[in-house]
Amino acid sequence: MNILMFAHGGSLNRGCEAIVRSSTDIIKEKINGVKVYLASGKPETDQIITKLDGVYDSSAYHIKKYSYDWFQSSIKLKLFNDESFGIRKAENNTIKHIKNSDICLSIGGDNYCYGEQPGLFEIDKAIKQQGKKLVLWGCSIGKEDVTERTLKDLKLFDLILARETLTYNMLLEKGLTNVKLCADPAFTMEKEELPFPNGWKEHKTVGLNFSPLVWKKNKDSQIAVKELINHILNTTDFTIALTPHVIAEGNNDYEILYKYFLEFKETKRVIILPDNLNAIQYKGYIARMRFFIGARTHATIAAYSCHVPTMVLGYSVKSKGISKDLFGEEKFVLNLAELSDSQKLKATFDKLVLEENDIILKLQDSIPQIKRKSYKAVDYLHEIAEEG
Repeated sequence: MNILMFAHGGSLNRGCEAIVRSSTDIIKEKINGVKVYLASGKPETDQIITKLDGVYDSSAYHIKKYSYDWFQSSIKLKLFNDESFGIRKAENNTIKHIKNSDICLSIGGDNYCYGEQPGLFEIDKAIKQQGKKLVLWGCSIGKEDVTERTLKDLKLFDLILARETLTYNMLLEKGLTNVKLCADPAFTMEKEELPFPNGWKEHKTVGLNFSPLVWKKNKDSQIAVKELINHILNTTDFTIALTPHVIAEGNNDYEILYKYFLEFKETKRVIILPDNLNAIQYKGYIARMRFFIGARTHATIAAYSCHVPTMVLGYSVKSKGISKDLFGEEKFVLNLAELSDSQKLKATFDKLVLEENDIILKLQDSIPQIKRKSYKAVDYLHEIAEEG
C-alpha cells in the first residue's frame, strides 16, 4: 500500500516536521509493508525524516504568460468566473503523484483554520476523481472556518480524523458522518537528548517559546512577555531557555527570541537554544525543562507528552481542544487578548508553579490515553484501506 502525505509546507516548521515524522513512524509500526511518500513545498528541508520512502517537490507550478494553459485559464476565468483550471495547474506538482498512491493524507493539521483553501479543494477533487481514498489527518478546525465551500470539500473525504474533541463535536454538528476522534500523532514522537548548553540548570530551567504570529496579532504581547521574563528572574532562581520551534523565513521564532536574549543575557540566567535543531532534538530539551511556556502548538505538545507543566500563549481551537482533552478543561491556556496583560501572565505562571505536582500527576494519567488515541488513527486508516 502506498500513502501520499500532502499539504505540507516544509520542516522548517518543526511542528509540521513533528506531524510527518511521528505519523510515518506510527503508520509503519502498525501497517506491514506500507510505503509513505511526502509532497512538500520545501522538500530540501524534509531530508531529516529518514523513514519516508520518498519526498516530492509540491511547490506551486507557475503558468507561463501567453502559454496555451495561460490562455485557457484566462478564458475560463473571464467568461465563466471559473478559477479551477488555473488552480489545478498550479497544484500539478502534487496532483501528478496521486496516480501512484492508494491513500492520500491531507496532513496540515490546521490548514483549514486560515480561510478557504482553493488549492486544497482542487487537489481533493482530483484525488476522488482518480478513485483514491482521501483522509484529513489529525485536523483542528474552528466553527468560524467552515464556509459552505469548505463544508462541500470536507464531505469529499472518506475519513476525517479530528485531533481534539472541540473540532470533532463541531464537525458532527455540521452534519458530517465521516469523522472520527483521535489525537495529534506528535504525542508519540521520540526525543533525542543532546548535551545541556552552557547556563542550563538541571531541574530549574523554564522553556519559553514565542512566535511572530502572536506578536503581530497583539503588538503589546511582546512587552508583556518581557515583563513575564523579569518576573521569573525576580521571583525564582530558574534559568529561562528561549526555545524556537519555527525557523522559516518571515515566520522565525528565533529572530524574536534573540531580541529577548540580548536584552537579558547580562543576567546569566537567560539562554537561547540554537535555530538548527530538528523536532526530536527540541523535544529532547523541552522534556528536561521544569516548566514550559509556549505559543507554538507542537512545542507545547512536546512538553505535555513529557509531563512538563505547560502554559499556552494565544489559544486557537487546537490548543483549547488539546488542553480540554488532557485536563478535562481548558487549563493554563491564555487567549490572544490576555497576552498583553502582564499581570495575567505573571499570575498564570505563579499558579502553574503552585500546581506543579498536580499537573504532573494529571499528565502522567492522561498522556498514555492520548497516545492510544494517536495510534487509533492508524487503525481507522487501516479500516478504510481494507474497504478497497
